[in-house]
Amino acid sequence: MSLMGVDVGTTGVKAVVFSTDGVLLTSAYAEYDIRRPAPGWAELDSREVWGKCRQVMAQAAAQTHRDPVQAISFSSMGEAMIPVTRDRRILGPSINPNFDLRGQAYLAGLSDSLDRVRLYNINGNTLGVIYSLFPLKWLKEHRSELYRQTDYFLLWGSFLPFMMGAEPHVDYSLANRTLLFDLERADWSDELLGWAGLDRDKLPPPVPSAQVVGRLSQQMAAELGLPAGIPLVSGAHDQCANAVGCGVIAEGLAVLGMGTFVTLTPVFSHRIPAELMLARGLNTEHHAVPGLFVCFLYNLGGALVKWYRDTFAQAEHRRAQEEGRDIYSDLFAEMPEGPSPLLVLPHFGPTGPPEFIVDTRGVIVGLQLDTPRAAVLKAIIEGIAFYLKEILDDLPPTGIRVEELRATGGGARSDAWLQVVSDIMGMPVTRPQVTESSALGAAIMAGVGCGAFGSFEEGVAAMAGLERTFEPDAAQHRRYLDRYAFYRRLWPLMRSFLQDYARGQASDD
Repeated sequence: MSLMGVDVGTTGVKAVVFSTDGVLLTSAYAEYDIRRPAPGWAELDSREVWGKCRQVMAQAAAQTHRDPVQAISFSSMGEAMIPVTRDRRILGPSINPNFDLRGQAYLAGLSDSLDRVRLYNINGNTLGVIYSLFPLKWLKEHRSELYRQTDYFLLWGSFLPFMMGAEPHVDYSLANRTLLFDLERADWSDELLGWAGLDRDKLPPPVPSAQVVGRLSQQMAAELGLPAGIPLVSGAHDQCANAVGCGVIAEGLAVLGMGTFVTLTPVFSHRIPAELMLARGLNTEHHAVPGLFVCFLYNLGGALVKWYRDTFAQAEHRRAQEEGRDIYSDLFAEMPEGPSPLLVLPHFGPTGPPEFIVDTRGVIVGLQLDTPRAAVLKAIIEGIAFYLKEILDDLPPTGIRVEELRATGGGARSDAWLQVVSDIMGMPVTRPQVTESSALGAAIMAGVGCGAFGSFEEGVAAMAGLERTFEPDAAQHRRYLDRYAFYRRLWPLMRSFLQDYARGQASDD
């Protein structure tokens, strides 16, 4: 028996098939581009992406004849929605509000009409243009005929099963990414819909993760090479699926997602008062696992490491690509022992919690004529970890506990990076056997939904194996605490200068 997990991301989709003991049997991947038909717009061609999704599912299924897929579930990016009709016709592109500026025109008016504490108590998020509410509002005003013709606006994790034969639905974690969902009632909020001026009947019914929401249609089964009638199981927001895939399904654990964003996703079991979470810039979202919640602490750490590669090692990167080698292994091997002599404030792009600063600048402190480039890389990964440690250190009043990190994503392949994180945080960092764990999390949900597993705990125990734990070195941790004390002074010291400098550069442009 095998299970398929499909992970739909911002620029690519992956279909992976696992055995029920967690062995990766086959996978397929395809990329697509964000389209920018006008300045400030960011869209996916819904039909193109749906075609790529079918392509990778068919490619993965073609390798499973000896062990046919018995159920499918889904992990996806949040926020971006697709307009469809009841008879499964795609009506338009999928606006991605993380990169699209059209919603900004509505932000001030909406913020004036709803208190942020009231919003948080209903939905668990702070007001911002990254949520689905804003493109929906823009479509209603500027594409009124498309809005009128649309029967359902579906997020990608619910769009795929719908197109494959499922009933319209959305899981709780993805529904939360719209800014229209009531966390306590686990349903759409009439108050928030009324506040936004949007129609409830154009949103699908919310359901828990890991529920059978339909069966694979005969037509889709023939196209994909999968057994007709197998269960289609509700999935989760990719961050929540990622947590399931690396076994973060209990309090005290957190995902350390090491991709373009370096994201900490801790787990907790109760709603925390708004004032405690808002003061730290933290959200609350349903976990895929019943009765649990997650929040997200993040920065653009992976993008900063990529900047280092492209700036300091461009030629080596080209050669490594030609030779089929991983340039990051070479670069991390260069890093000096112990803390870097440099300090990095990782504000090279918009920051995450607690302040969500758009206009700031990064800082590298301590450069000298004899500073080697590897000291810069070491300081970058230290700065990324210091940034997250500062938020972690402020969590105890909320009751959120983090005692162990589970590392996933491309960065988790680096032993050196994981050891630095462990030494700075002073806690274990464990690497799972499968570091690209969103698809594995979706496969576990497929197994729970179809009855292969009696619970998430059983599914994780069977499929989410762990490879290695990096324990903190006590002496290095003490040295890093001294460096961390200097790091904590850096942003308060530089804040007004960097913000003035950013404004000055903007006016020059």
